[in-house]
Amino acid sequence: MTSQLRSPSKQARPNRRPRRGARDRFAVAAMEGMTIRAASAKEGGKDKACADNGGYGELRELTRTDPESGFEQRLWLPEGFDFRVFSTAGGRMPDGNTVPLGHDAMACFATGEPDVWRIVRNHEERSGPGEAVPSGGADDRYDPLGGGGTTTMLIRWERGAPVFERAWQSLSGTIANCAGGPTPWGSWLSCEETTAGTAAGWGAEHGYVFEVPSGATREVAPVPLKAMGRFVHEAVAVDPGTGIVYETEDQSTAGFYRFLPNVPGELAAGGRLQMLKVVGEWNHDTRTGQRTRKSIPVEWVDIDDADPADAEAVPLAVFNQGWARGAAVFGRLEGCWWGDGAVYIASTSGGDEGEGQIWEYTPGEGRLRLVFESPDAALLSCPDSITVTPSGNLLLCEDTGRDLPAVRGLTRSGEVFPFVYHEGGTEWCGATFSPDGKVLFIDLQGATEGDPADPTLEPGRTIAIWGPWDNGVL
Repeated sequence: MTSQLRSPSKQARPNRRPRRGARDRFAVAAMEGMTIRAASAKEGGKDKACADNGGYGELRELTRTDPESGFEQRLWLPEGFDFRVFSTAGGRMPDGNTVPLGHDAMACFATGEPDVWRIVRNHEERSGPGEAVPSGGADDRYDPLGGGGTTTMLIRWERGAPVFERAWQSLSGTIANCAGGPTPWGSWLSCEETTAGTAAGWGAEHGYVFEVPSGATREVAPVPLKAMGRFVHEAVAVDPGTGIVYETEDQSTAGFYRFLPNVPGELAAGGRLQMLKVVGEWNHDTRTGQRTRKSIPVEWVDIDDADPADAEAVPLAVFNQGWARGAAVFGRLEGCWWGDGAVYIASTSGGDEGEGQIWEYTPGEGRLRLVFESPDAALLSCPDSITVTPSGNLLLCEDTGRDLPAVRGLTRSGEVFPFVYHEGGTEWCGATFSPDGKVLFIDLQGATEGDPADPTLEPGRTIAIWGPWDNGVL
């Protein structure tokens, strides 16, 4: 299915219209029940509840409206927190382009000016070739048919709140730009979650990583970083000490990769792609039967051909090379973030219950560790995007396909708790904090197929959340 652009995990997601009326009291009661039940994965056969929702207390209902589009958003947040919604799909940007569909992963960057930030945001546009509304300017597109890419937003902190100023297209003509990651040198790596190409009717081959400088004020030249691999990409994280880039793959049989650049900080100069292998074990399966906190020694095996000619027909063409050398397999690796000397990785479908795992890889030790495995969908279901919070804990975005998906905190001691809910089934994406930790920026994805200007589609939107962070553990 990937060769036709849509992965099996993405295909069944409904494009739901926003609900604005009063909801059944049962749904709210169920949400309150989940708040009370929030607990950690099994450790020694016991669940550990995170007291008082990580210190933030019970969630309460808030509604805010995007002043540009009029889109009304309802969230449940802790007392003292507020939010704004802005830059919805279908809106017209000052550069003349339309905000594309499918708001997804992003990162927030300092600009050198106090309280002024730039956010580079992915768009996971999944319309087929000839069906997508092409993004950006005709002369700047990687593929003339592609509707995805990135937009960049300028945000200011004024009078105690974040203020959205404007957005513009910064990468165009790519497709299925799902996740990615920031670099220590101030750019965003945008990843295509597909290996579709000319055989499927596209105007170019896809399945690559593209680099977008956060300081770019217009669309950048779209250069596929082919040495980083052509596969069903999800996210990346960069070791600031070495410049090594870690990459995840979103398939039911997935690999965890690293890219060793020839010149750290200059990814276009090429390098070597490798896949993780457990020391002393051939094709170790991490998806089930794992023990939390166990330290697993790992090594890396080379991928001889990072850009295989048959990748469109065989989306696992890169994975198969590592597998043939004994590399390990994971279940749907999605979010990936660097923090405190380690890479944190979300396996959305991993675990004995299939509800998700959180892994930690520590390069300095050469070891892998299962931090958390969800024993129950009510505690955590299908973690996707992941970020390290200013305090060093984790924030996880659920991609459940169910109603009332949540963003949940996960502490270093293995306690999980809900921080924010929204009403509906569209997934949370791209959690990222402002450089000073004052604001959490996060996306609700909305529709990923169709015309961004279609008013019947649920628009993707970006949300800014701020408040008394010091009250809790985030």
